[in-house]
Amino acid sequence: MAKPFYLTTTLPYVNADPHIGFALEIVQADILARYRSLAGDEVFFSTGTDEHGLKIFQKAKEEGKDVQAYADEYAAKFRSLKEKLNLSPNLHFVRTSDAHHKGAAQEIWRRCLEKGDIYKKKYKGLYCVGDEMFLKDSDLVGGKCPNHPTMDPIEIEEENYFFRLSAYQERLLAYLGKESSVVPEWRRQEAINFVQAGLEDFSISREKARLPWGVAVPDDDTQVMYVWFDALTNYISTLGWPEDADGNFKKFWEEGDTMQMAGKDQVRFQSIMWQAMLMSADIKNTDRVVYHGFITSGGQKMSKSIGNVIDPYAIVDEYGADALRYFLARHVHPFEDSDVTMERFKEAYNADLANGIGNLAARIMTLAENNLTEAVARPEPAGFDAAYIAALSAFDYASALGAVMERVEALDRRMTTEEPFKLVKSDPEKGKIVIKEMALDLYTTARMLQPFMPATSDAIKTTILANKKPATLFPRKD
Repeated sequence: MAKPFYLTTTLPYVNADPHIGFALEIVQADILARYRSLAGDEVFFSTGTDEHGLKIFQKAKEEGKDVQAYADEYAAKFRSLKEKLNLSPNLHFVRTSDAHHKGAAQEIWRRCLEKGDIYKKKYKGLYCVGDEMFLKDSDLVGGKCPNHPTMDPIEIEEENYFFRLSAYQERLLAYLGKESSVVPEWRRQEAINFVQAGLEDFSISREKARLPWGVAVPDDDTQVMYVWFDALTNYISTLGWPEDADGNFKKFWEEGDTMQMAGKDQVRFQSIMWQAMLMSADIKNTDRVVYHGFITSGGQKMSKSIGNVIDPYAIVDEYGADALRYFLARHVHPFEDSDVTMERFKEAYNADLANGIGNLAARIMTLAENNLTEAVARPEPAGFDAAYIAALSAFDYASALGAVMERVEALDRRMTTEEPFKLVKSDPEKGKIVIKEMALDLYTTARMLQPFMPATSDAIKTTILANKKPATLFPRKD
């Protein structure tokens, strides 16, 4: 019997509009959540927004806004992705400014403190506002944070609380020694190498006088929690931890199969810091963290100044959510960086969707509507093809969609070789049999499309059961 399945994305930082990089992560996660639900698993799927820290505080002040109002504004934009990207209707949304989340962050702090893993000391170092973290000399590239080369690190000296990460080297190596703990394998080796190089304790608070926007440190009103210590707790606060009034934490975290999805720059935070925090608080570790690559455009990192930023909202407005979902699954590598341009998107849209799935559905259902006196009966749900299952189990979304497109191509070939549009005139009964068989095959194909393109899947299945030609699914774009 399958375990309950818990799946979460990282929480995007609310200092900018949603971008295509996060759209990639949330769509990949949604595909898995929908697939596991179709396979019969009970799924808890979560996302949300990370709303504390120096960047948010500074951005709000720059725009002359109250910090909470600023966070509310951007949180609403990310929440709207549920409808915009046609995400699972039961998707849970957590905000780090929620009262319950703040309480959970304070509780995990208390547990780590009781374990003896939190202590206070004075510290001086270079701080990257972009990553909201202190930098070691070994982190610097040309004197700057490699993730934010246009930003100058600032030197900060203050008294903070620290988490005793150095105490967890052996336990982290044991955890990372499980091949399933990190996907892909080279990210697991990256995490192992980082731990083996030696772990330093890290700062987990900031002086409230300098940064008033954050979760209050228990029993010390002069300090607020470091944004990462606060935000990482969302993975269990969204389940109702620590009270667990609805039993979701016990069912999905303690007894279920837990999976987190994150970008490749998150390994240190998700597979090292967060896992050590869980160990300190005597909470089960995440079963698996899956890391995706970045999206570039025209061979360069996306930048407003360069003018190569791709807006997922604009794509959805013109082409529909399913077209974007299809492209991100079929034409973006699950683990490596991928280059995306609007030219590539339009080419895939016309070839695979307008001339492919959309055209095939219209041809088959035009024949069905004109020649069958009644709709075909809804086929009994069947298991998925082995290749499709294997691909999704390996997070190979392109190959899983490839298995679907092979069925589309096979139906196209049958249309060409058997010519049911002619056969129904020369041998009406045989022609009707071929049309029925093709309609049933199209229904099975649509069922396989559901995790990737839910609206398209539903539209095709509905037209088959109504024995009607569908409205144009994907109008060709010049």
